[in-house]
Amino acid sequence: MSTNLLVLHALRCVGTTGLTRVASFTGLEESEVESELIDLAVAGLVAHHKGFGGWALTESGRAADASGIKAELESAGTRPALSEAFDAFLVLNPELLDLCTAWQVRSVDGVVNDHTDTAYDARVLALFADFHARAVVVIAALTAAVPRFARYEPRLALALARAQAGKLEHLADTIDSFHTVWAELHEDLLATLGIARWSG
Repeated sequence: MSTNLLVLHALRCVGTTGLTRVASFTGLEESEVESELIDLAVAGLVAHHKGFGGWALTESGRAADASGIKAELESAGTRPALSEAFDAFLVLNPELLDLCTAWQVRSVDGVVNDHTDTAYDARVLALFADFHARAVVVIAALTAAVPRFARYEPRLALALARAQAGKLEHLADTIDSFHTVWAELHEDLLATLGIARWSG
């Protein structure tokens, strides 16, 4: 995937955002991201929205991303394999949403989790670790079909490791949290397969 398509696709998956999040998504340096975004803006494919403090796709940019991603998948000839791996992703997806809810709202009494009950947090963290071990298998299947999906697993692993080290916000409350990275993966799969969000 070319660098300009990678940056376009980042905005397709994360929405209006700033340089830091695009850099996290793409693995590029912020200076490189900024240079690409300026070039894409000149081409009319992205626009900077001062009020929102970020970059976003234009309609032309959305069309260009869709065309480029479709061509990438057709060239690889791996749509059936990616679709099969996506089905496995969909099996895991509701579980991840339930885990995030359990992390934010204590399932034992229905109150907001203030993280003072370390035993409860430890149990939920252990469930996240178990989930991640199974997600690794699914992401490996996605990567076998489309290699660029490989970048998600290290980001999920880093978010989990940070949470396990005491930075609890990295499970569900930051732009690079486990939940956020998983949501980006979901959007990426929908966009790559050409599935409307409401259908997925």
